[in-house]
Amino acid sequence: MPPLVKIRSERDQMSAIERRITDFILENAHLLRDYSSQQLANALGISQSSVVKFAQKFGFKGYPDLKYSVGEAVARNGNGQPLPPLDAPADAGDAYTRLQEGLRRSKAAAEEETRSLNPRGHVEPIVDMIDRADKVFVCGLGDDGLFAREFAMRLSLLGVLTVHHADPILMMANLAAARPGDVLLMFSEFGKLPQLSQISRQFQACEGKVISITRHTANPLRAHADAALVISAHDPAPHVEQLLYRSSLQSLLDFLFVLLCQANPARHQQLNINLERIQHLLDS
Repeated sequence: MPPLVKIRSERDQMSAIERRITDFILENAHLLRDYSSQQLANALGISQSSVVKFAQKFGFKGYPDLKYSVGEAVARNGNGQPLPPLDAPADAGDAYTRLQEGLRRSKAAAEEETRSLNPRGHVEPIVDMIDRADKVFVCGLGDDGLFAREFAMRLSLLGVLTVHHADPILMMANLAAARPGDVLLMFSEFGKLPQLSQISRQFQACEGKVISITRHTANPLRAHADAALVISAHDPAPHVEQLLYRSSLQSLLDFLFVLLCQANPARHQQLNINLERIQHLLDS
């Protein structure tokens, strides 16, 4: 995983000092080569040992190794220079174009980080779990419920027996139908809602498998899930960060759906049949 992606993706789980180091590196990656560990520590008002420990925490031998790795990434990808805030004054061109290009680049960066955080070795077993399940339960509240509903519909088009609810009480009642090997997809951006954790535990008590879909943060839902898909989306502006989360989540779900289509030819065939039936209804 690229060093800047790795550091940014772990930010929400860091201490206050580690976040200060992270923010400095992300904002000044293109200048990091000019800083020694002591100079970086002085700039942040922390100890040199904190900088060294930070580098070692991410698998580097020390700060020089971290600095070299970041420098290589910047030279290779040109991604060290931070994007200007979307609401900053335009230096060149009109504001419309600047906003459009800035949002496009931010979405692309968030989706790339999300892909890096969900490697093939994690995603393929999840695809297999869903494909083999007799029933797939899908639950999400609020905005998460919109994505849960849409993905549940796509699973149904593949011929997967799907149980979807946006009401935790109704989902809890439907757990009576859960059997060993069934799968529960739990959508929760922050993974902290107690009712969703309770549904997750009850489902596991029925010997079902829980797959959490949350931000890449330490949260109860993710911690107790049998498998996890994680989303990375960061921006100083809250409204933009929410857009990045939605974009990255949709991209990940789209890829998961395509993998399910390719994993089982019978399901792919069922998808085509169902799409033809739907088109016939629309045409009649």
